[in-house]
Amino acid sequence: MSDALARLLAQRGTIVLDGAMATELEKRGVDTSGPLWSALAMRDAPGAIAEVHRSFFEAGADVATTNTYQANLDAYRRAGLSGPDAENLVRQAVRLARRARDEHEAATGRRGLVAGSVGPYGAYLADGSEYTGAYTLSEAGFRDFHRPRLRLLVEAGVDVLALETMPQGPELRALLGLLADQAPGVPAWLSLSVRDDGGALRDGTPLEDVAAWAQACPQVRLLGANCTGVESATTALGRLAEATSLPLIVYPNSGEDYDADTKTWSGDGNDEGLLAAALPAWKELGVRAAGGCCRTTPAQIRALAAAV
Repeated sequence: MSDALARLLAQRGTIVLDGAMATELEKRGVDTSGPLWSALAMRDAPGAIAEVHRSFFEAGADVATTNTYQANLDAYRRAGLSGPDAENLVRQAVRLARRARDEHEAATGRRGLVAGSVGPYGAYLADGSEYTGAYTLSEAGFRDFHRPRLRLLVEAGVDVLALETMPQGPELRALLGLLADQAPGVPAWLSLSVRDDGGALRDGTPLEDVAAWAQACPQVRLLGANCTGVESATTALGRLAEATSLPLIVYPNSGEDYDADTKTWSGDGNDEGLLAAALPAWKELGVRAAGGCCRTTPAQIRALAAAV
């Protein structure tokens, strides 16, 4: 597989990621309240997913992230879908992102990337565990969980794998070990779910350890943090910058705070310049890819793209 990520980084210097999928789907009338979150939208509202991808490309994003963060086969089977139907929904997510990318290129001449989202086992549990890392599987169990989705994303033609919101060390190590077997030659980025002080993974694993594991995996091209506040993400980037020579990636939340127990958000997420204002500090730390995570909007990505 050609390394489209490396080419884009060389061309652009800093690439702009997209923003939130679920809240943008909700604005289009899609129900994301169930345990599968937005993952059934590939079946129920594919047109809305395509619209969201297009909205972020139009805002200046260079990357469409597939709607597969929570779209794993175990979750689909738990929801009553057959194996073939579940596999097709993962492929559908990639098709929708690729179509939006190709349409944007045809209209503008700018070639974007499709990133295959791989969320943690905690997302499958649908209990906020990606914010705690408080779950346990054997290394073989983690690999068995992640293997089918990795295979489907690669077969469907993603340009890069987005291993994101990873909150704990054992799962992360198992997943990195799976890359060479299941996705040989496919570049990946690794983005972490960090504690509020930005100093460690949610389960307490030191970021220095994670940096060493990522540095040792030749497929990892970017390392960073997502799904947290701008301040804690920036602190984590500072720790990672001291521990690795890998370029960094960051995509924090909109400015609101999430309560994993009540599954509610609070605070002000209306600052359109939030991400753009943080960009100079991020670039000084070595960030080469920046965007938004939960509840971030096309307006925030547009401001970030203008700053880039």
